Amino acid sequence: MSQEGYDKLVAELHQLEHVELPQVRDAIAEARDKGDLSENFEYHAAKREQSRLLGRIRFKQRVLEHARPIDKAQIKSNGIGLLSNVKITNLATNKTMAYTIVSPHEANLQEGKVSIKSPIAQALLKKKVGDVVEVRVPAGVMKLRIDGI
Repeated sequence: MSQEGYDKLVAELHQLEHVELPQVRDAIAEARDKGDLSENFEYHAAKREQSRLLGRIRFKQRVLEHARPIDKAQIKSNGIGLLSNVKITNLATNKTMAYTIVSPHEANLQEGKVSIKSPIAQALLKKKVGDVVEVRVPAGVMKLRIDGI
């Protein structure tokens, strides 16, 4: 994953562990002080939130455990690959799009970041400028031309 994605994940984990989890623990303690736990909605809601947060924390810890930040300078440019910025044109609609191919944990279409495991990225891997690729997507088959890397 990119250094930016790695740093963002570390920051999210820190936020969860040091800000959100203590808030939930305080909410549980406050709800417990209100008495009968069997009918205490606030207590049960806070416990559910704590469980959800602990699951997210464990997931992010596992991702970071296996993640390795990649320096763009060390990537050999023999075609499209991880962290490549790609400009493509859909030949059916003549619409131009720009994407960065990133790890699945960094994917965000609104930011123009597409997962390396997506059908489009898989079809583009190791291709060069000027190549035309066909991509099978849920809506059918798309023909894309690579305009720039």
